[in-house]
Formats: sequence, C-alpha cells, structure tokens
Amino acid sequence: MKFKLILSFLLLTSFFVAISQEKRSEKSQKHNIAVTEKGLIKISIMYPYTESKTFNMEYYETKHMPMVASFLGSNLVKYTIEKGLSSGVPNQPLPFMAIGTFYVKSLGEYQAAIAPNRDAIRADFVNYTNVIPVILVSEVVK
Repeated sequence: MKFKLILSFLLLTSFFVAISQEKRSEKSQKHNIAVTEKGLIKISIMYPYTESKTFNMEYYETKHMPMVASFLGSNLVKYTIEKGLSSGVPNQPLPFMAIGTFYVKSLGEYQAAIAPNRDAIRADFVNYTNVIPVILVSEVVK
C-alpha cells in the first residue's frame, strides 16, 4: 500500500513538472520571437490610393513580391503583403491601396541585392500598378 502511494505521488509529480516545463517553453518561444525581430530592418513599399490609379493584387502577390524576395536571399527573414481596406478616419479616403514589407537582417545586404535588379523591379511595375510607391526604411524597435 505504501509503495502504491509513493508511486502515485511520483507519477503525479512528474506530470506537473512536465506541464510546468511545457508552459515555460511556450513563454520562452514567444519571448524569442520578439527578440528575434528587434533590430531587423523593415522596408515598407506603400502604394498611395487615388481614384484613377489601379493595383493588381493577384499579380503583386504571386509574381512581383516573390521575384523581389528571390533577389534578397538569406538576408530576407520574411515579407508581408497588405491590402488597404479603409482609412482610420470615417469618411476619409483610403491612404494606401497596398503595402508590401520586407524584413531583412542587414540594410547594406538589402541595398547590394536590390541595386543590380532595380531596373527589373521597376520594369515590372506596369504589370500590376500605375502608382509610384512611397518607400520607408526603418528599424524594428520592438
């Protein structure tokens, strides 16, 4: 009887230790994601909205952004594509039709990869838009 009680106690203790370690691991992973992104360089390519302008989201998503991403190699951490829906102020026009964002480790490497491909990138604009984008380069702080 005493043996069964001790065995039950040990099994129960092992179970709670395992659960506790799993929760700590999840918290650690969430924390590491934030730490990993801090210091990354973010290149935002923003396409201003104007009624007379056009934007082919399907082409941008399936052709243009993957093409540019392929130039960036291992410096590229990830990229995102956003489709503008509305302004943050009621009854105001949409500020941007779309925003493409590249997250890279090094600005210098990004610039070196883009420079020889700049003409190909610009030549592809006519395939999806008649808008001249606004580009913002920033550093992820948090």
